[in-house]
Amino acid sequence: MAKRFLILLPLFSTILLLAVTVTESEAYSTTTPFQGYKPECFTHLHFYFHDVITGDKPTAIKVAEARKTNSLNVNFGVIMIADDPLTEGPDPRSKEVGRAQGMYASTAMKDIVFTMVFNLAFTAGEFNGSTLAMYGRNDIFSKAREMPIIGGTGAFRFARGYAQAKTYKIVGLDAVVEYNVFIWH
Repeated sequence: MAKRFLILLPLFSTILLLAVTVTESEAYSTTTPFQGYKPECFTHLHFYFHDVITGDKPTAIKVAEARKTNSLNVNFGVIMIADDPLTEGPDPRSKEVGRAQGMYASTAMKDIVFTMVFNLAFTAGEFNGSTLAMYGRNDIFSKAREMPIIGGTGAFRFARGYAQAKTYKIVGLDAVVEYNVFIWH
Protein backbone atom coordinates (compact mmCIF):
# COMPACT_ATOMS: atom_id res chain seq x y z
CA MET A 1 0.00 0.00 0.00
CA ALA A 2 2.82 2.41 0.89
CA LYS A 3 4.52 1.58 -2.39
CA ARG A 4 1.32 2.39 -4.32
CA PHE A 5 1.00 5.69 -2.42
CA LEU A 6 4.58 6.64 -3.29
CA ILE A 7 3.85 5.98 -6.99
CA LEU A 8 0.67 8.07 -6.93
CA LEU A 9 2.16 10.92 -4.85
CA PRO A 10 3.80 12.71 -7.83
CA LEU A 11 0.54 12.43 -9.79
CA PHE A 12 -1.50 13.94 -6.94
CA SER A 13 1.13 16.68 -6.46
CA THR A 14 0.95 17.59 -10.15
CA ILE A 15 -2.87 17.70 -10.10
CA LEU A 16 -2.84 19.88 -6.96
CA LEU A 17 -0.25 22.22 -8.49
CA LEU A 18 -2.29 22.57 -11.70
CA ALA A 19 -5.47 23.24 -9.71
CA VAL A 20 -3.76 25.98 -7.70
CA THR A 21 -2.20 27.50 -10.86
CA VAL A 22 -5.49 27.53 -12.75
CA THR A 23 -7.41 29.15 -9.89
CA GLU A 24 -4.74 31.83 -9.43
CA SER A 25 -4.25 32.77 -13.10
CA GLU A 26 -6.30 35.54 -14.69
CA ALA A 27 -9.10 34.87 -17.13
CA TYR A 28 -8.48 35.36 -20.86
CA SER A 29 -11.07 38.13 -20.99
CA THR A 30 -13.23 40.02 -18.58
CA THR A 31 -15.83 42.70 -19.06
CA THR A 32 -15.30 45.55 -16.66
CA PRO A 33 -15.80 49.29 -16.95
CA PHE A 34 -12.77 50.94 -18.53
CA GLN A 35 -10.99 53.21 -16.09
CA GLY A 36 -11.26 56.78 -17.27
CA TYR A 37 -14.05 55.94 -19.72
CA LYS A 38 -16.46 58.80 -20.34
CA PRO A 39 -19.85 58.54 -21.99
CA GLU A 40 -19.51 58.68 -25.76
CA CYS A 41 -19.73 61.96 -27.56
CA PHE A 42 -20.01 62.95 -31.20
CA THR A 43 -17.51 65.39 -32.70
CA HIS A 44 -17.42 67.12 -36.08
CA LEU A 45 -14.02 68.45 -37.18
CA HIS A 46 -13.47 70.74 -40.17
CA PHE A 47 -10.03 71.51 -41.58
CA TYR A 48 -7.99 71.74 -44.78
CA PHE A 49 -5.31 69.26 -45.83
CA HIS A 50 -2.37 70.71 -47.82
CA ASP A 51 -0.50 68.15 -49.93
CA VAL A 52 2.57 69.86 -51.41
CA ILE A 53 4.62 67.74 -53.80
CA THR A 54 6.46 70.50 -55.70
CA GLY A 55 8.71 73.37 -54.68
CA ASP A 56 11.51 73.79 -52.18
CA LYS A 57 9.60 72.44 -49.16
CA PRO A 58 7.41 69.52 -50.23
CA THR A 59 5.25 67.91 -47.54
CA ALA A 60 4.87 64.66 -49.52
CA ILE A 61 7.62 62.72 -51.29
CA LYS A 62 7.67 59.69 -53.56
CA VAL A 63 9.43 56.77 -51.89
CA ALA A 64 8.60 53.93 -54.28
CA GLU A 65 7.48 53.38 -57.83
CA ALA A 66 6.76 50.22 -59.83
CA ARG A 67 8.97 49.62 -62.87
CA LYS A 68 6.06 49.71 -65.33
CA THR A 69 4.57 52.85 -63.77
CA ASN A 70 6.52 55.18 -66.03
CA SER A 71 4.89 53.68 -69.14
CA LEU A 72 1.31 53.91 -67.83
CA ASN A 73 -0.90 56.98 -68.05
CA VAL A 74 -1.66 56.69 -64.33
CA ASN A 75 0.90 56.28 -61.59
CA PHE A 76 -0.11 52.79 -60.47
CA GLY A 77 2.29 51.54 -57.81
CA VAL A 78 3.57 54.92 -56.63
CA ILE A 79 3.92 55.25 -52.84
CA MET A 80 4.11 58.67 -51.20
CA ILE A 81 5.05 59.50 -47.60
CA ALA A 82 3.53 62.68 -46.23
CA ASP A 83 3.62 65.06 -43.29
CA ASP A 84 0.96 67.44 -44.55
CA PRO A 85 -0.29 70.45 -42.58
CA LEU A 86 -3.93 70.61 -41.48
CA THR A 87 -5.21 74.19 -41.23
CA GLU A 88 -8.36 76.02 -40.22
CA GLY A 89 -8.76 77.60 -43.66
CA PRO A 90 -7.83 76.82 -47.26
CA ASP A 91 -4.94 79.32 -47.22
CA PRO A 92 -1.73 77.49 -46.24
CA ARG A 93 -0.87 80.46 -43.98
CA SER A 94 -4.04 79.99 -41.91
CA LYS A 95 -3.71 78.59 -38.39
CA GLU A 96 -2.28 75.06 -38.32
CA VAL A 97 -4.36 72.67 -36.20
CA GLY A 98 -2.43 69.47 -36.91
CA ARG A 99 -0.51 67.27 -39.32
CA ALA A 100 -1.59 64.40 -41.57
CA GLN A 101 1.28 61.95 -41.17
CA GLY A 102 1.32 58.74 -43.14
CA MET A 103 1.33 57.42 -46.66
CA TYR A 104 -0.78 57.02 -49.73
CA ALA A 105 -0.34 54.65 -52.63
CA SER A 106 -1.75 54.66 -56.14
CA THR A 107 -3.69 51.39 -56.15
CA ALA A 108 -5.86 51.51 -59.28
CA MET A 109 -4.57 50.61 -62.73
CA LYS A 110 -7.08 52.62 -64.77
CA ASP A 111 -7.87 55.63 -62.56
CA ILE A 112 -6.12 57.82 -60.06
CA VAL A 113 -7.21 56.21 -56.81
CA PHE A 114 -5.16 56.23 -53.62
CA THR A 115 -5.24 54.00 -50.58
CA MET A 116 -4.75 56.42 -47.71
CA VAL A 117 -3.10 55.42 -44.41
CA PHE A 118 -2.85 58.47 -42.15
CA ASN A 119 -2.62 59.55 -38.56
CA LEU A 120 -4.29 62.92 -38.15
CA ALA A 121 -2.19 64.36 -35.32
CA PHE A 122 -3.76 67.44 -33.73
CA THR A 123 -1.33 70.09 -32.45
CA ALA A 124 -3.63 72.92 -31.36
CA GLY A 125 -6.89 73.59 -29.61
CA GLU A 126 -9.11 71.28 -27.61
CA PHE A 127 -7.68 68.11 -29.21
CA ASN A 128 -3.97 69.03 -28.99
CA GLY A 129 -1.97 65.81 -28.54
CA SER A 130 -4.77 63.53 -29.77
CA THR A 131 -4.76 61.56 -33.01
CA LEU A 132 -7.22 59.90 -35.37
CA ALA A 133 -6.35 56.91 -37.58
CA MET A 134 -7.75 57.14 -41.10
CA TYR A 135 -7.53 54.32 -43.64
CA GLY A 136 -9.39 53.98 -46.89
CA ARG A 137 -9.91 54.44 -50.62
CA ASN A 138 -9.63 57.95 -52.06
CA ASP A 139 -10.87 58.34 -55.65
CA ILE A 140 -9.50 61.86 -56.01
CA PHE A 141 -11.65 62.85 -59.00
CA SER A 142 -14.91 62.06 -57.19
CA LYS A 143 -16.66 65.16 -55.90
CA ALA A 144 -16.81 63.80 -52.34
CA ARG A 145 -14.98 60.82 -50.90
CA GLU A 146 -15.44 58.99 -47.62
CA MET A 147 -12.73 57.22 -45.68
CA PRO A 148 -13.22 55.40 -42.39
CA ILE A 149 -11.82 56.55 -39.07
CA ILE A 150 -10.68 53.34 -37.42
CA GLY A 151 -9.30 54.52 -34.08
CA GLY A 152 -7.54 57.23 -32.18
CA THR A 153 -5.57 58.28 -29.12
CA GLY A 154 -5.97 60.82 -26.35
CA ALA A 155 -9.40 62.45 -26.51
CA PHE A 156 -10.20 60.17 -29.46
CA ARG A 157 -9.52 56.86 -27.74
CA PHE A 158 -11.98 54.24 -29.13
CA ALA A 159 -12.88 56.60 -32.01
CA ARG A 160 -14.91 55.44 -34.97
CA GLY A 161 -16.49 57.37 -37.80
CA TYR A 162 -15.64 58.72 -41.21
CA ALA A 163 -13.81 61.51 -42.98
CA GLN A 164 -15.39 63.22 -45.96
CA ALA A 165 -12.89 64.80 -48.37
CA LYS A 166 -13.63 67.34 -51.11
CA THR A 167 -10.93 68.78 -53.33
CA TYR A 168 -10.82 72.54 -52.77
CA LYS A 169 -8.03 73.41 -55.19
CA ILE A 170 -5.34 71.73 -57.32
CA VAL A 171 -2.35 73.68 -58.62
CA GLY A 172 -0.07 71.46 -60.68
CA LEU A 173 0.54 68.45 -58.43
CA ASP A 174 -0.22 70.31 -55.18
CA ALA A 175 -3.67 69.97 -53.63
CA VAL A 176 -5.79 71.59 -50.94
CA VAL A 177 -8.51 69.25 -49.71
CA GLU A 178 -11.38 70.20 -47.41
CA TYR A 179 -12.09 67.61 -44.73
CA ASN A 180 -15.19 67.13 -42.59
CA VAL A 181 -14.59 64.39 -40.03
CA PHE A 182 -17.46 62.89 -38.02
CA ILE A 183 -16.50 60.70 -35.06
CA TRP A 184 -17.93 58.95 -32.03
CA HIS A 185 -15.45 58.72 -29.18
